Amino acid sequence: MTRKNKHILSIALFMAVLVIDQIIKVCVKTGMYLGERIEITSWFSLVFVENNGMAFGWELWGGKLFLTLFRIVAVCLIGWFIYSEIQRRRPTGYIVCLTLIAAGAAGNIIDCLFYGLIFNNPPFPEVADFQPYGYGYGEFLYGRVVDMFYFPLIEWEMPTWMPIYSGQHCVFFSPIFNFADAAISCGIVALLIFYHKIVSRYQFHKD
Repeated sequence: MTRKNKHILSIALFMAVLVIDQIIKVCVKTGMYLGERIEITSWFSLVFVENNGMAFGWELWGGKLFLTLFRIVAVCLIGWFIYSEIQRRRPTGYIVCLTLIAAGAAGNIIDCLFYGLIFNNPPFPEVADFQPYGYGYGEFLYGRVVDMFYFPLIEWEMPTWMPIYSGQHCVFFSPIFNFADAAISCGIVALLIFYHKIVSRYQFHKD
């Protein structure tokens, strides 16, 4: 694939991830009340939660403002890195992995930047609605990230004879995440599996 086509593919994939991610988030935000759970199967549910942290609801030292600014800088750096890697004629799949990571991070940035400005925060069990710009629940840069995918693949009860955790209900995969998080994770995993040689032997000079 030519450099031009790789640039087009990267931009198209980036936009596609952003659009899909935002459509899902807006549908959940305006169609479910906070904390609502819709069971699709025994191992997959839609659960509407919001968080101020990183992927899968994890928290980061430094607070909300630091995290949002960190994401913006990171996406800009990754975008520059993707461009430089295309110029170095890296494999198309490698570029796709990097683009998924950048697009996923950008998807969550949109939540942080604008959701606090355009959505209200109604009491349970009402669902959120669009507000005039600037009259939402929060300020610019302080929006909360919307998560919804929950995959409790394996659940079990700890034996009663176990100390400390006796009888505790356990879930194998408990994080609730969104489409952007999934794009980041898929990009990183594929990068490490299929392009670990490039990652481990990366050189800053032109190949």
